[in-house]
Amino acid sequence: MLTEAQAEEMIFGFVILNDWSARDIQQWEYVPLGPFQAKAFATSISPWVVTREALEPFRMQGPVQQPEPLAYLKQVRPNNYDLALDVGLRAGAMNEAKTICSTNFKYMYWSSVQQLVHHASSGCAMNVGDLLGSGTISGPEKHQRGSLLEISWNGTEPVELADGVTRSFLENGDSLVMRGWCQGDGYR
Repeated sequence: MLTEAQAEEMIFGFVILNDWSARDIQQWEYVPLGPFQAKAFATSISPWVVTREALEPFRMQGPVQQPEPLAYLKQVRPNNYDLALDVGLRAGAMNEAKTICSTNFKYMYWSSVQQLVHHASSGCAMNVGDLLGSGTISGPEKHQRGSLLEISWNGTEPVELADGVTRSFLENGDSLVMRGWCQGDGYR
């Protein structure tokens, strides 16, 4: 069984990742199977990796975990990060993206370390270069919803962009800008 310390050492760094979902397919898969082919649609990652060591000054305790995790998932030390994230959406006719989400990695219920420990707990081999996604990063407030499906409340609350343009789902010609940063005293 992988320990918390071993899992932490195995994590080289972090990227911004978006696992695009084909929502029209996903709605048919959710019951009874859960997402499958709809999540195999596409994945984008940032062109850079931020090392775990570079994020050390921003390490923090994550949310209280209730119910209490099983023994192998309990953490001895904080394993979340104060890492601001925002997403801008630019509809095809717009010149600039409008921010549609501002959230923070600190809201992750399961830390990256816990996710890796759990992933490996059933004997799944982890290799150098393996990429694991954290899952949707949402905060407690409406503006912190981490996916367009959540932001538009499953399409029932379209997002207002500019000049009367709204979106519930992405359309051809739309683009997203995803940003992440840590804020220190006098540096970013």
